[in-house]
Amino acid sequence: MSKGHPASIDADQCALLAKEHGWLWNAPVSVNDKSATLILAHGAGAPMDSEFMNDMAERLAALGVGVLRFEFPYMAQRRIDGGKRPPNPQAKLLESWHAVFAAVRAKVGGRLAIGGKSMGGRMASLVADDLQADALICLGYPFYAVGKPEKPRVAHLADLRAPTLIIQGERDALGNRETVEGYRLSSQIEVHWLPTANHDLKPLKAAGVSYEACLQDAAERIARRLLD
Repeated sequence: MSKGHPASIDADQCALLAKEHGWLWNAPVSVNDKSATLILAHGAGAPMDSEFMNDMAERLAALGVGVLRFEFPYMAQRRIDGGKRPPNPQAKLLESWHAVFAAVRAKVGGRLAIGGKSMGGRMASLVADDLQADALICLGYPFYAVGKPEKPRVAHLADLRAPTLIIQGERDALGNRETVEGYRLSSQIEVHWLPTANHDLKPLKAAGVSYEACLQDAAERIARRLLD
């Protein structure tokens, strides 16, 4: 629990925040002695209400984790005019994370985690320590650009202090298991590998495990990390 904040989630406050800012809020289906809210950011190419983001938010809410989703400025503008555009410069993305976190922390009690899909999670990892987030959750971390494993994006991960869970597919084109296991990562980081899964956590049929099972495994591990 964050110092100075009540232990419980105020679902009404979260709903009001979402309405005020144009965000999405999935209230936890049940709230026990422990509560947690996860601010979840989208990846580079898909919005906050993509099929993946909707699915994960619903699974987490069913397990007792409240999920707030927002959009970076470029994606919010795309929603207005329909025009495709690249992500904002990193400084702008990080500025957005700071603003969103401050708004939520001022209204929401209990454990407050940050994270996201791909780029959203990477940007969260760059501010997690500064924000003193209670946890960091990354779904398909982009350890390097496609085809460029020689240029890893991991320097800051060696000294990360925030308790971190990375859910990664073994054959992720932006960070496969063989390559990632060669990196020096902070002892605060746990990488959970999904067998034969890709960047969207989807496994090969030969793995003998369904996509739904992989997503549920991811959600359950996140919920345990945030609620235990």
